[in-house]
Amino acid sequence: MEDRWVSEITLMGLILAALAFIGWLFGHTTLFLVLGLALYLTWHIRQLIRLANWMDRQASGEEPEARGLWGEVFLDIARMKKRHRERRRRFAAIVERFRASTTAMPDATVVLAHDGRIDWFNKAAQTLLGLRAGVDQGQRIDNLWRQPQFIEYLKSQDYDNPLELPAPTNEDIQLSMRIVPYGDDLRLLIVRDISRLHALERMRRDFVANVSHELRTPLTVIGGYLESIAEADNLPPAQRQAFITMQQQAARMQRLVEDLLLLSRLESTGTTAHNEAVQVATLLTTIADEARMLSGDRQHRIELAADDATRMLGNAKELYSAFANLAFNAVQYTPPGGHITLVWRASAQGLVFSVHDTGIGIPSHHLPRLTERFYRIDDSRSRASGGTGLGLAIVKHILMRHGGHLEIDSTPGQGSEFRCVFPLTRRA
Repeated sequence: MEDRWVSEITLMGLILAALAFIGWLFGHTTLFLVLGLALYLTWHIRQLIRLANWMDRQASGEEPEARGLWGEVFLDIARMKKRHRERRRRFAAIVERFRASTTAMPDATVVLAHDGRIDWFNKAAQTLLGLRAGVDQGQRIDNLWRQPQFIEYLKSQDYDNPLELPAPTNEDIQLSMRIVPYGDDLRLLIVRDISRLHALERMRRDFVANVSHELRTPLTVIGGYLESIAEADNLPPAQRQAFITMQQQAARMQRLVEDLLLLSRLESTGTTAHNEAVQVATLLTTIADEARMLSGDRQHRIELAADDATRMLGNAKELYSAFANLAFNAVQYTPPGGHITLVWRASAQGLVFSVHDTGIGIPSHHLPRLTERFYRIDDSRSRASGGTGLGLAIVKHILMRHGGHLEIDSTPGQGSEFRCVFPLTRRA
């Protein structure tokens, strides 16, 4: 570029020198210089007008012909325009491939602008969400789908977990949706039909609930007869021990059935139907006393620190089940003489119930799966404690029904801490 200006300035200098020489010959040097500069300026203005006219046509067609600096300017602009057109063609091809692929997808795909307006959607979105081609484009998605949970999810900006809702066009269709932020404040809404998976899960829950319900009566009868036989006076010691062992296993099966029924009931509903003001401190006093009785000869040091003034809206029976599960687990997995602390308090994060123990601890790779049904860290240890493998799954579902969640910290050999965290809106 610098060479172009040197050439242009050199050319202008030569022209002015020639005009000055001619003007000197005729005795009108100044006049010739002024006329020369006027012609030179007129030529540049003409080139500017040609450039402006060409740009008004968006630089379409061949570039204007010119020599020198202006010829190179026109040529550079033409090259830039050509590169721009090629980039646009490549971008249009990418967009077209994206639209073709998403159109073929069975999942509904909706592109949302930063304000929630619909930029584009595929055919599956018309079927699952009831969007209308050529009508709903440009409309706000929360004006077309007014489901409160969806609107809250859209505004939350927390898209780590998918949201499950009935379809707006048909409540028998269950949808799972996820929002993926991308680009310049754009969001991609992906919606999948999970009706079949939902139906299979419902069938599984119904099967477990029905089988568990049918097992309750025969197990009660078996347990009763085993207890009567084990208490008979004329029974030999070896047989008595065998019947006592059978009675213990029947009782364990009965606990398993009760836990399965409770878990099935918790899974069948989203949130708790009761919102009474629960005096949690009183509840925990009872649990602490029961934990000390369970500890027995192991002589655990069990301490309770509960804020009497902090009450919680919820289901007292369910909260007792969740908190007792955690407290009794601490007793079962803490060596004799260990220290267990139960704490109930309100904090900036919410209402928190925590159980801290000096037990055997849990390796970190087990923590994400602890709340799965029947997940066991050590089968022999669980059998020895008489656990059903459903306790933490029950805790998780009770917390979910109360809008809370479970947090777990543990170090092998040093102990564990389980925290039930509820939103402050649950405070009575």
